[in-house]
Amino acid sequence: MSAGMSTGMSTGMNELLVRTAAGLGSVRGGERAVVMTMGALHDGHAALIRAARERVGAGGTVVLTVFVNPLQFGAGEDLDRYPRTLDADLALARESGADMVFAPSVDEVYPGGAPQVRLSAGPMGERYEGAVRPGHFDGMLTVVAKLLHLTAPGLAFFGEKDGQQLALIRRMVADLNFPVEIVGVETVREADGLALSSRNRFLSAADRVEALALSRALFAGRDAVPLGPAAVRKAADEVLAQAGLALDYVALVDPADFTEIDRDDHRGEAVLAVAAKVGSTRLIDNVRLAF
Repeated sequence: MSAGMSTGMSTGMNELLVRTAAGLGSVRGGERAVVMTMGALHDGHAALIRAARERVGAGGTVVLTVFVNPLQFGAGEDLDRYPRTLDADLALARESGADMVFAPSVDEVYPGGAPQVRLSAGPMGERYEGAVRPGHFDGMLTVVAKLLHLTAPGLAFFGEKDGQQLALIRRMVADLNFPVEIVGVETVREADGLALSSRNRFLSAADRVEALALSRALFAGRDAVPLGPAAVRKAADEVLAQAGLALDYVALVDPADFTEIDRDDHRGEAVLAVAAKVGSTRLIDNVRLAF
C-alpha cells in the first residue's frame, strides 16, 4: 500500500497504521477479516492474525484493531496501567500478515464522549467475569459492535482464552443479525502451560511460578473428563486449594451461555474456566472439554 493512500495513513515504518475511521476505506479487496485487540501484542495475537491471513488468502485483507477501550474498565481497574506498545505491535502485525492496523484515539471511537446508548450483555454478562467486573461486558460488546461496523469484515477472529467474551460476541452476532462469522482460535501457551496474556508482563518471577497453578488445575480437570463433571471439578479444586491463590471463581459451564453444568450425566461440550489474582495481577484461563 502506498504511503499517501488516504487520510489517516501514516508513512515510513508505520505504513500499516490507520488512525481514523475515514482511513479504513484505503484497503479494499477480497474477503476481509478483523482481529480485535487492546494492543500489547504477543504470540497469541500473532496466532489470530495468522489464522485470519490463512483464511482470507493472499487476495483478502486482514485488519488488526488496537484500542484500549475505557468502557470495559471498572472503577479501580487497570486502564492507566494497561500496557501500550504500538511500535512493537505494528512490527508484530506486519510479521504476522496484517494488511492494516486501525489504532484510533478514544475521541475517534467515541466522538461525543462516553456513549449514552450501549449494548447490554444480558444475563450471560452478569455471570463469572461479569459478576466480578460489573458492566465490563456491556462495554466490551459496545466497542466490538462499533468496530465491526467500522471495519465491515466478513470474518472476525477472537481467542478462546477469553471464553466468556467469545460466547457473548457469538450471541450478539446471532441475536442482532450481524453479517459476520465469528472464528475462535485456540489459546496459545508457554511451554510450561501458562496462557499468554498481555498482563503476564506484570508478574514477578515468584508470581509467574504461582500462576502456573491455573493451567495445572485446568489440565487436571481435563484429565478427569472420562470420570464425569463432578470429577473434573474435584480435580481442579484440589490443585487450586493447594496453591492458595486469591480465587475469583472456578466453574464448569456450557460454552453457549456460560451457565453452570449441574448434571453429572452431561454429554457434549463444556468449558472449565478459572480466574484469580496472582500478586497484583488478575489472570483468567480456560480449557474446552468434551464429555
